[in-house]
Amino acid sequence: MSISQETSHVEWIKSSYSNTDGGNCVEYAPAALTSTGRIPVRDSKMPTGPVLMLNPAAWTGLVTLAAETDLP
Repeated sequence: MSISQETSHVEWIKSSYSNTDGGNCVEYAPAALTSTGRIPVRDSKMPTGPVLMLNPAAWTGLVTLAAETDLP
């Protein structure tokens, strides 16, 4: 099964760190974890573009880093 097939029917959630002016738009699909064992992450401005598939440890690291980073 391809990544596009794995993520074509999942609900994408926009990160609370994303802004409304078209920049910094990150989406993730936590429900997909149950079927793939990985968390899909993508750029919401490119919904048909590439999807980054993170294992749970990498996802936790990304979320921790985002929470600790002083973003503009």
